[in-house]
Amino acid sequence: MPVNTQEIGFEETIEYHLLQNGYLKGEEKDFDKDWGLDTKTLFEFIDATQPDKLERLKDIHGENYKTKFLDRLDRVIKKRGLLDVLRTGVKDRGVHIDLVQFAPASGLNPEIEEKYKENRLKVTRQFHYSKRNNKSVDMVLIVNGFPIITIELKNPMTGQTVEDAKQQYKRDRNPNELIFHYNKRSLVHFALDPDEAYMTTELRGKDTTFLPFNKGHDGGAGNPPNPDGYRTEYLWREVLERDSLLDILGRFMYIKEETEIKGNQEITDEIMIFPRYHQLDAVRKITADVEEKGVGNNYLVQHSTGSGKSITISWLAHHFSELHDANDEIIFDSIVVISDLRILDQQLQDTIYQFNHKTGVVQKIDESSEELAQALKAGAKIIISTIHKFSYILDQIGQIPERDYAVIVDEGHRSQGGELSKSLNKVLGEYEKKREDKDIEDYQDELIKDLDAMGPKNNLSFFAFTATPKPKTLEKFGTTNDEGKPEPFHLYSMRQAIEEGFILDVLKNYTTYKTYYQVAKKVEEDPELEKRKATKEIAKYVELHPHNIAQKTQIMIEHFRRKTKNKINGKAKAMLVTSSRKRAVKYKKAFDKYIRENNYTDIGTLVAFSGTVTDEDTGKEYTESGMNNFSEDELPRKFKTDQYQVLIVAEKYQTGFDEPLLHTMFVDKKLSGLKAVQTLSRLNRTCEGKHDTFVLDFVNDAEDIQKAFKPYYEQTMMEETTDPNLIIDLKYKLDDYQIYWQSEVEQFNKVFFKPKKKQNTEDQSLLNSYIDSAVKRYREKQPEEKQEFKSTLSTFVRQYSFIMQIYDMHDTELHKLYNYGKFLLKKLPKDRDISRVKLDNEVTLEYYRIEQTNSGDFSLGEGETEYISGTTDAGTGDQQEEEKESLSEIIKIFNEHFGTDFTEADKLFVDQIEEDMLADERLEIQAKNNSKDNFKYAFKDAFEDKAHKRMDQNQEIFIKMMNDDDFQKAIINYLFDRVYDELSETG
Repeated sequence: MPVNTQEIGFEETIEYHLLQNGYLKGEEKDFDKDWGLDTKTLFEFIDATQPDKLERLKDIHGENYKTKFLDRLDRVIKKRGLLDVLRTGVKDRGVHIDLVQFAPASGLNPEIEEKYKENRLKVTRQFHYSKRNNKSVDMVLIVNGFPIITIELKNPMTGQTVEDAKQQYKRDRNPNELIFHYNKRSLVHFALDPDEAYMTTELRGKDTTFLPFNKGHDGGAGNPPNPDGYRTEYLWREVLERDSLLDILGRFMYIKEETEIKGNQEITDEIMIFPRYHQLDAVRKITADVEEKGVGNNYLVQHSTGSGKSITISWLAHHFSELHDANDEIIFDSIVVISDLRILDQQLQDTIYQFNHKTGVVQKIDESSEELAQALKAGAKIIISTIHKFSYILDQIGQIPERDYAVIVDEGHRSQGGELSKSLNKVLGEYEKKREDKDIEDYQDELIKDLDAMGPKNNLSFFAFTATPKPKTLEKFGTTNDEGKPEPFHLYSMRQAIEEGFILDVLKNYTTYKTYYQVAKKVEEDPELEKRKATKEIAKYVELHPHNIAQKTQIMIEHFRRKTKNKINGKAKAMLVTSSRKRAVKYKKAFDKYIRENNYTDIGTLVAFSGTVTDEDTGKEYTESGMNNFSEDELPRKFKTDQYQVLIVAEKYQTGFDEPLLHTMFVDKKLSGLKAVQTLSRLNRTCEGKHDTFVLDFVNDAEDIQKAFKPYYEQTMMEETTDPNLIIDLKYKLDDYQIYWQSEVEQFNKVFFKPKKKQNTEDQSLLNSYIDSAVKRYREKQPEEKQEFKSTLSTFVRQYSFIMQIYDMHDTELHKLYNYGKFLLKKLPKDRDISRVKLDNEVTLEYYRIEQTNSGDFSLGEGETEYISGTTDAGTGDQQEEEKESLSEIIKIFNEHFGTDFTEADKLFVDQIEEDMLADERLEIQAKNNSKDNFKYAFKDAFEDKAHKRMDQNQEIFIKMMNDDDFQKAIINYLFDRVYDELSETG
């Protein structure tokens, strides 16, 4: 007989597996449609786990005790919601009845374990749920009488797919039927076929929203092929398995309140949260690994924006708070969450309270560092703090008991600076507790204690969450793969988030503009100026020129009114990203002026920048709060209202700002690498009515932005990791300059690490004296040597603080130089920029034109991933004396690049190649860590690569450059110093 390819065959497969693994077969006759419950199973569970309480109910209510109890239960569910009632039980006339017994956190309570085994999970096929008609749902999963999960199944072999299952829920499943009442009976609904799964926690007819519940495949959406069966087998073999489903009910599902501003009013709604597959998978895999390996390991979780990261962190923290090892010993005494997000505190508080109804489990440290010290001393279970507060409680280390900690780092790349990380290690780490001589007498003991604080700690496990890991983040927190390279322990990629619809693709609608202009000298004299710096000043002059600001302002406002404001049901907003606070102020004034002059009443602006900006023309000072007419703290909430549509920013709100109504971004700032990804990702949040985004970019090429996204689109991978011997090689280089003497380094550390009881008032002057001798020798060096030494020392200090977080090198000589070098860097004289000239009155704008150059879809595709690299070379940057030219010659050169011959063979080609190279993060790393001679090889390869990519824009110059060696050499020589000096100085 042929294999059954009908839908019924799919049902049988699922049912068979569940029945073989702890489920019972449900009987429809046991289901009471009036109560919407399998009353037979409910009372069987109560009788098996709480017989004495059931007897008390019989005594109180008499023969009618079941009806009386069911009536009380129904009333409580309507008031509190089913999920809360399942977790906390119900009281009837003083008798508390548990409706589900969740698994104990450890094996120390065998009575609870026995009750847990009495939970009755049933699977029923073709479940007729209605009193009014004969409609049925394909499958229902029942827990102790409660129909928790409904499933509609489709089989493509019959011509139907998961999309048909979703439509069936939307069209044919009446939300008013008791079984489908939100949070009253069933809690989640699955639409399923052999290839894909979707779920929802609330049926709303045609407005029902289904979320993907798939594992992901090759970095994108969907599910991987299953050689042994259906692609979706994980749903019933993993997720709906008996213990798993009870765990999800007890420790994952929860009610989240969301506040939305409609018009100018705040409206709060609640959403039932069922974990998405990657969230469930991440929490379970991490906790299982910790159970197996114990404390002292690091984990990197690369989860894209739109992944529900804050919820995943909340679940993980809660699971850690109850986690026991095989010997039933608690694994983590405390969980410390390092985050700058205020929303995470309330998220954790609400989530964990719903699980155990205990207050005070989560302590947020937002007042003072003393609050942090007290929480650690008291052994608070979950602590939320910024990393900076740890540096202020170092003097209380001895008062904090020895404990094991889980440290969850939200956005790992932003929070783990070397010295800040060392402070956290000092406060929480066990390095001091290993030492028997607590009464330290010798500076060497104090030095080694400080050295110990830098490396990995056996009592600390780090769990770093980020969507965009930097090389250092990967190396510090990543898991080493078979090739010896670090990779994320768990991945939910940007590509998968886009394909599943949880975020929007910000590269899909990208338009670029280019500005062409010419300047002229308008003064009699012709002063000599440093070419590169004067060129920057001229560019800055044009950027801030009122005509430039006005022209771009018109383009942006008219685009907003014509296109953006009609998006998201007329609620869409825009952000303008500027390159400086001064430009933000000028744009705010220009926007308001243009709006006022044109009598527009449908667009309001806000500005965001730090500190005070002085207008050099008028002397007037501007602040964010002064220009907006309310405090900085109010801005995010005010921007949500209908009163404001455009937010103009300078550095602020380019990361961490989550406003789903942002639809359009205007970019008037050079963006590259991670900064480009983080900035443009402000647009990708979804909301009702938002179907696309738009970027209008005045500065960057879409191809360069596309390249910036590639390392983070799927899994971030490293080509080369940082060589720990780098710091040893750098020390040899530094020693060779003979600017500091080893005896001075030694004496400095003897004083710096002097035991506290031996310190005196002369110590600080002594520290300065050991540094001042080196500063004197530094001053006597030639400019090139001074710059090279300073650059090398800066690289050594930076790389040492990072490498020591990963490798336990325990080299006291290196550590002595590190401590000495940190303070020497602070005292080395800063190079005076004597060539800086204000050029506003010496040049004039003669020609200006702006035009659209590109518009289209620059979305990335499958496999479009680029590697990122650590640091492997100990080379350093030197700096040649700046070439000087007359102002007229500089303007001539400048106009050769931005000339008025605006044909296809314009003169922007070389300048665009320079911009491409300056935006290349990999080239920047090589410039920072190589001598000028060594950098030439990397430069030439990069130059040819950038030139080839731009050949279509100017084939005439490209061909001349490829065929004429002298011409090519002239261009390379022209660009080399400029690119090297700029890249080796940045950061």
